[in-house]
Amino acid sequence: MDNLAKHKMKKNLVLTAAFGFGVPQLELFIKSLRKYYTEDICFVIGFDDVVIEKELKKYNCIYIKKKIDKKDIQSKRYEIFLEFLKDKNYNNILCCDSRDIYFQASPFDFNYQYSLNFFLEDKKIKDCPYNSNWIIKSYGKSAFKDVGDKIILCSGTVLGSQEKMKEYLTLMKNKISQIKYKKSLKYFLTLRRDPEGRGVDQGHANYLINMGFIKGCGFYSNNDGPVATVYYLKNIYFDDDLRLLNNLNKPYLIVHQYDKRWNEFSFTVAKIKKNLDIS
Repeated sequence: MDNLAKHKMKKNLVLTAAFGFGVPQLELFIKSLRKYYTEDICFVIGFDDVVIEKELKKYNCIYIKKKIDKKDIQSKRYEIFLEFLKDKNYNNILCCDSRDIYFQASPFDFNYQYSLNFFLEDKKIKDCPYNSNWIIKSYGKSAFKDVGDKIILCSGTVLGSQEKMKEYLTLMKNKISQIKYKKSLKYFLTLRRDPEGRGVDQGHANYLINMGFIKGCGFYSNNDGPVATVYYLKNIYFDDDLRLLNNLNKPYLIVHQYDKRWNEFSFTVAKIKKNLDIS
């Protein structure tokens, strides 16, 4: 029996952040997820997110309130997630983005083979300017050469057992704290944020996981796996029920980054929203 099949009586958990978001940015995530999934969902929100707080209560969601800069949430979420999990006892956990995701089934309705599951994109790290930049400016050019030929894994959808997820979150928290993104000179000299460093956690994940810092990880193809990371997705095909299909003609469980291919998704997403009573 694999690790994700154990402890069937425990709940699963979807863990995400919605810091500073409005209801329109979250409705598709929440309503599509609740259509298929009744167990725990936990959001990190800000103290000023009172409208979102009311919306989350309507859908029986847990929420964690934090006072941090909105621009820091993408990197700080690992620490916050880890703190939330320290006294919890879940079976499987999905850590994911929220604004650019919708669900076509429960994210746990799949026979995952590993203790920690990552979902690949359709491009090598060295062929993506964003991922290349994050790794080079965090770990250096030599480290980049070590992983440049690997296929990009997406840090916005990671699923695993609680024990393994806590190991991953701890690693990410520590490395993000220890290894700082090297800002461009103009931002360094003026003590400003370098906008190209936003999303650097993806660079950390791609380097650390591909270099084997955590054992028991597995990878699923973007073409025939359970999660579609749409930005570099080669084939986009919907069935008559508006579901995005993989190359095995099976519906993906999760559709991520659909807004990056809006010309191909706008019509379908509009219909999905209408069916979910989202105005």
